[in-house]
Amino acid sequence: MSDGESTLSQAADAVEEASNAKALDVLARSGFAVMALLHIIVGAIAIAIAFGHPGDAEATGAIARLADNPWGPLVMWGCVAACLGLALWQASEATLRARSLSRKERLAKLVSSGFLAIAYGSVGLTFAGFALGQRSDSGDNTRDFSASLMANPVGPWVLVALGLTILGIGIYFVVKGLRRGFKEELFHFEGTRRGRLIDSLGVTGHVAKGVALDLTGLLFIIAAARHRPDESTGLDGSLKALQGHPFGPTLLVAIGAGFIAYGIFALIRARFGRM
Repeated sequence: MSDGESTLSQAADAVEEASNAKALDVLARSGFAVMALLHIIVGAIAIAIAFGHPGDAEATGAIARLADNPWGPLVMWGCVAACLGLALWQASEATLRARSLSRKERLAKLVSSGFLAIAYGSVGLTFAGFALGQRSDSGDNTRDFSASLMANPVGPWVLVALGLTILGIGIYFVVKGLRRGFKEELFHFEGTRRGRLIDSLGVTGHVAKGVALDLTGLLFIIAAARHRPDESTGLDGSLKALQGHPFGPTLLVAIGAGFIAYGIFALIRARFGRM
């Protein structure tokens, strides 16, 4: 190994050691807790919509509920720090901590943890926007994004690809829930009442989230097929689209309850998860 490679390796080791700091661990766990709380609020909003109450059953709607209190700005900035800390932790998972894995495993980790780092970072930036008084509606943003794509000749194909990607992520969550793939993320409580409860929450929550994502992906694909960008409205629009169907309210309640179950599971993940 040359002196240059040795120096780079030592620098990477130093950065990886810094990424294992207790402060980042606390921030990352706090980020998991924030994401858990958002899922619980979205689930509660979905159930309320099933009974005819207004609300936005998506991340910005949940963040708005957290912001609408006297401590709103302080809560928002705390959530910014937690989400960005979680994004940084996922980024280190995708790069530095994956150095000892095989080439195939490193690539898989780069894709999965890299995607999560971007997702959590974007949620953190959304919290920052609310803290600065810049509120937005994700449904409107999704419609505008879809409309801009439709104006391009290849736009519909890009929208279909996006829909298929979201559909694939939804299927992944369903399969992960049914196969109990989430167990590797937690310290085990096998054979205990707590373990059975966590298992039930994990299965229910992952399947419900997967179904909701599949509905969202289908709306993107349908919007592209019909050349109707106004029909691609994200998670909130996909859930509200169920209202007009005979069993829609029942399904909305089931999905809402599943999101709450996923949120409770994520809270347990924040406390007892492997980091």
